[in-house]
Amino acid sequence: MEADRARALVAAERARIEAALAELTHVADDELSHADQHPADSGSDLFEQELDEGLASALRDELAAVERAEERIAAGTFGLSVESGTPIPDARLEAVPLAERTVEEQARLERGG
Repeated sequence: MEADRARALVAAERARIEAALAELTHVADDELSHADQHPADSGSDLFEQELDEGLASALRDELAAVERAEERIAAGTFGLSVESGTPIPDARLEAVPLAERTVEEQARLERGG
């Protein structure tokens, strides 16, 4: 994959993730303004807060993957598996721009093998 295309895909992922994080922060700030709510709502609020924290954590992990992809682009190794150095097909990178491994390697990693 050409470096310019890789940069564009990774930049789009960065923008998507940063927008999602900003939206979570905005929603959390809005919820703080409801100090006069009914006590029964606090359970729902706690659930929502924990869900948002989980989503924010996942988004921060994705942001770290963006930074690793940007480093690989700068180093000229974007599109090569971080595990084996095998080229990752362009079709996979188009679908999953932050892919660090081939499909087979990722499946093996997820199975724990």
